[in-house]
Amino acid sequence: MMNILSDRINNLSTSQTLAMAALARELKAQGKDIISLSLGEPDFNTPGFIKDAAKKAIDENYSTYTPVDGYADLKEAICRKFKRDNNLDYKPANIVVSTGAKQSLYNIAQVMLNDGDEVILPAPYWVSYYEIIKLSGGVPVEVPTSVETDFKMTADQLEKAITPKTKMMWFSSPCNPSGSVYNREELTAIGKVLEKHPNIYIVSDEIYEHINFSGTFCSIGSIPGLFDRTITVNGVAKAFAMTGWRIGYIGAPEFIAKACTKMQGQVTSGANSIAQRATITAVDADPKVLSGMVSAFKNRRDLVVKLAQEIPGLKINVPEGAFYLFPDVSSFFGKTLRGKEIKNADDFSMYLLSEANVATVTGDAFGNPNCIRLSYATSDELLTEAFKRIKEALS
Repeated sequence: MMNILSDRINNLSTSQTLAMAALARELKAQGKDIISLSLGEPDFNTPGFIKDAAKKAIDENYSTYTPVDGYADLKEAICRKFKRDNNLDYKPANIVVSTGAKQSLYNIAQVMLNDGDEVILPAPYWVSYYEIIKLSGGVPVEVPTSVETDFKMTADQLEKAITPKTKMMWFSSPCNPSGSVYNREELTAIGKVLEKHPNIYIVSDEIYEHINFSGTFCSIGSIPGLFDRTITVNGVAKAFAMTGWRIGYIGAPEFIAKACTKMQGQVTSGANSIAQRATITAVDADPKVLSGMVSAFKNRRDLVVKLAQEIPGLKINVPEGAFYLFPDVSSFFGKTLRGKEIKNADDFSMYLLSEANVATVTGDAFGNPNCIRLSYATSDELLTEAFKRIKEALS
C-alpha cells in the first residue's frame, strides 16, 4: 500500500519520542512495570489561576472562531512578556499564535524554505526540527557537538557550516534534549559570525526558557544586529504545565508573521478560544509563580546527575535547563550484555526497555548517535528506582 501514499509521507520519519512513549504505554497495558522517562511533559498540574481563567472564558462564551493569528489582547500580552522577560520589542503585528509551538515551527519552515535551502542545526536538536525542515524542502545541515563541549555549537563551527545555500539556523536554548543553555557571551560570538551573512535567519526555540537553573537567560534576538533576523518561538506548554492546551506563538519580522498567518489560515485557522484566554493570564503572570516547579526540577536534576555518575560507563554533562539528561553511552557499543549485543544507541535504549523496564529515547533521533535522552519530569521515587534498574542492567 506504500505506493498509494505520497512520497512526502513515505519519506517522513515517525517521531521517536512519541513512538517510545506509545511502546511504553503498550507494555504497561500488558502488565509490565515500565518506568517511562521518554516523554517531555511536566508532571505538574496547570496552575489554578490559569484554570480559573479558562473557566471564566467558558462562562463568558468565548466559543466562536478566533482570529487566525490570535486574539488581539493575547498578542498584546505576549508583547509585554517578550519585553519583560527577553528585552524584545515586538508589536502585535509581529505575533502569531498557533496550536502549539510545533505548529509555529512548521509554519516558519513552510513560509521560509524553498527546495534545497540549507538549515544549520546544532546537534543534538529537538527531534522534529529535522523532519519539519525536510518536509518543507529544506536540507538540514547538522553541526555535531559532544558532552565535552556541553553540547553547544561554537561560533567557529557555525562559520564552517555556512555555505551559499544557507538560509536559516534553528536551535533551542535551553536545549531539548541536552539541557544546555547558551549564555550571552556565546550568543554574541554566534552573532558576530552571522553579521557577515545578513541573509541568514535564525529560529530561536525558547519553550524551556523558564525551566532554567543557570540564573540568567538570554534571547538571541536581543543580541545587537540580530533582532530583525530572528524568529523567537515560545509557548506555555512546558513552564506552565499546559502541554494539552496546545498554545505556541512566535515573535517575528512582520513580513514573516503575515506569511505564517496566511499559511495557518489555510491549514488550521485560529487556535482554541478557551486556551487562548487562559494563556493571557499565564503570560501576564510574574515568572516567580513558577519558582516551586522550577525548584523541583532543579532538585531532580541534581538527583539524576548524582545517580548517573554512580553508573560506570555513562558520561554526562550537568544540564542547566529543561528536564532532560543526555548521557553519552558509547562506551557500551560493541559489548554484549545479558546475551544482547549493543551496537548503537538504538540497541542500548531497547536494551534498557527490555532488561530494566525503563523507557528512554535513542539519541540518534536527536542527531547524536552516541547518547540517549532521559526525562526527569517524574517523581524522585520513580527516578531513583529507574536508575537503580539501569545500574543493575548494566552491571
